[in-house]
Amino acid sequence: MIKLDLQKISGAEVLPIIEGGKGISISTGETCGAWAAAGGVGTFSAVNADSYDENSNVIRQIYHGETRLKRRQELIDYAVAGGIAQAKIAREKSNGKGRIHMNVLWEMGACEEILTKILEGAKKCIHGIVCGAGMPYNLGEIASKFGVYYYPIVSSARAFSALFRRSYQKRQNFLGGVVYEDPWLAGGHNGLSNAEDPLQPANPYLRIVELRKIMDSFALQTIPIIIAGGVWWLSEWEDYIHNKELGLTAFQFGTRSILTLECPVAKSWQPKLMSLKKGEVKLTQLSPTGFYSSAINNKMLNDLLELQNRQVKIVKDSPLKVVTASGREINVDVDQSERITSWIEDGFSAAMLTPSDTVVFVTPEQSKQILNDQKNCCCCLSACRFSSWCQQKGSTGKIPDPRSFCIQKSLQAVAHDGDLDNNLMFAGHSAYRFSEDPFYANSFIPTTKQLIDRIVTGY
Repeated sequence: MIKLDLQKISGAEVLPIIEGGKGISISTGETCGAWAAAGGVGTFSAVNADSYDENSNVIRQIYHGETRLKRRQELIDYAVAGGIAQAKIAREKSNGKGRIHMNVLWEMGACEEILTKILEGAKKCIHGIVCGAGMPYNLGEIASKFGVYYYPIVSSARAFSALFRRSYQKRQNFLGGVVYEDPWLAGGHNGLSNAEDPLQPANPYLRIVELRKIMDSFALQTIPIIIAGGVWWLSEWEDYIHNKELGLTAFQFGTRSILTLECPVAKSWQPKLMSLKKGEVKLTQLSPTGFYSSAINNKMLNDLLELQNRQVKIVKDSPLKVVTASGREINVDVDQSERITSWIEDGFSAAMLTPSDTVVFVTPEQSKQILNDQKNCCCCLSACRFSSWCQQKGSTGKIPDPRSFCIQKSLQAVAHDGDLDNNLMFAGHSAYRFSEDPFYANSFIPTTKQLIDRIVTGY
């Protein structure tokens, strides 16, 4: 049995065990409330969260606006209604125990507006806000306004230092903790910098020590570091608990909390999760955010990776020409003529321009789908390289990138429609352990309470 002391998190004494927030519609009020009811910290995702009709059926997020700005407003309305609905469910299911946190992505479309409106509409339901995917400088200001605690997600001491010096030092009272998310192990979007090698994982202990030193220099000794990414058995992290060099620590469970009876995708995802082998979660830079992200290797991911290879440079003076899907004639690298011919013979006859002065080759059907998805952009990100949307300027200034994908469409589909091969499945790199951990033998799916009871044993 691991010795875990209760910690004061978001104003209450709780187990230092935290549910990792997973959007879209994976971490919900049901999962969050159950985690809190078991004495820990539950987290629901406010990233396009589900809302419900009068019969408790999920309201699917279908967009009718003729322009991007009209669809953007629809997205905001859906997001606010869903966030408030999930917060109220979490409060009800928690039975007044534990703590309820809400997870948002700073780079999601209209984040500050959505966050503010959810907090206005779900008063006394939410105790803390967890936020990553970007540099959330205004997070402390918004949280403090509503008297809730805030938890920035960082992957380096340098990132937290920048956040604190520029903004958080003015809002220290509601800084509840700092989430250190290992960029080589965590699922979803990761905080790898351009200076870091995605193929060379760094020692998390040394990075957390560096983060604690920075926090101590700001007199934040009583603020816990929440360790996220790769956490499975606490017995493997025993040296991080009651460690004077690290100070107060808590632990976040993202991937492992997917397989609980309260999670809406547990049963449909279980066969895939239970069949994974080590290395089948891939860290790539395919996301339309431009960030690195980790997802399960499936047909969709393979198709996107193969697409990167069906790509040739534009060479202005080359005699070799191709006609793009939009009808434009382009000169391309003559040395690639054999490869282009083979791609066309294999059915990849539609050439599409990229913002990198290249063209990629896809099937005519794929080209049609890509153009349609780009046209129907609902502005789910603050800036999207796939559609070229930018909420500050209306456009990123670059042409849409066919080498990426519509993340809103894909995540909605994988959560609600059950197509696990042709959509994005975010997961941490420890997901293969479902098949190895005896706790899940014979296709066992625990309740959240059973999972937490198991976690505190160290396994």
